[in-house]
Amino acid sequence: MAAADWGLLMVAAFAAGWVDAVVVGGGLILLPAILVVAPQLSAQAALATNKMTAVFGTGAAVVTFARRIPLDWRVMAPAGATAAIASACGAAAVSLIDRDLFIPIIMVVLIGVAVLVTARPTIGTIAADRPPTRSKFVLVVFLAAGGFGFYDGILGPGTGTFFIIAFATLLGTEFVRSAAMAKVLNLGSNIGALVFFAVTGHVLWQLGAVMAVCNVIGALLGSRTALSRGSGFVRVVLLFVVIGMVIRLGWQQFG
Repeated sequence: MAAADWGLLMVAAFAAGWVDAVVVGGGLILLPAILVVAPQLSAQAALATNKMTAVFGTGAAVVTFARRIPLDWRVMAPAGATAAIASACGAAAVSLIDRDLFIPIIMVVLIGVAVLVTARPTIGTIAADRPPTRSKFVLVVFLAAGGFGFYDGILGPGTGTFFIIAFATLLGTEFVRSAAMAKVLNLGSNIGALVFFAVTGHVLWQLGAVMAVCNVIGALLGSRTALSRGSGFVRVVLLFVVIGMVIRLGWQQFG
């Protein structure tokens, strides 16, 4: 690749890390950039290398959020492991799914998310008056880890958004806390998919390592921005990312 191509991927990796740390969805930026710069790559290689980059950026965001936001690691750690296993299963089952049918369904769900967040501006910006019971918290977190983790391995777009919305609506958590929890589970699902892709020999390690450095820098900046600007800022970015996902998936499916 030419120097300009490396520069484009490094900038894209940084931007993806920032977006991913705030609301997730960085794959919308980095994956298309990889395919534009290296169109000769297979879809599996592009996805695998993107996952490798995302693991490091997500890990950096988890560390930053965890320093400021208390998390119940007795629940989140095993839930992250559940997301990893589910994601690996999803990656293994990717050939069994009709993606042409699946993508329009995801587009409809994302549009519904955008309408919900717009129509109910208090979602994720104000914590619920009553915290969820312990059993409800565990149930929601593990169901999200299993379901969305599997989806992350088999398709991917919007995984973190679904985590955030699930936690904000079902548990009444603010967007910043929801994002912190989502990062833990998203880290697990990224690791699970990466392990599968590594075993099958699809990861471009050198390219992924270079992009990972830029992704980590973007993730550190993004997580600190989310913590300092608060849930209202995260809500706005979330809406923009969801709209971007719908446009991207629509172009991919019908363009």
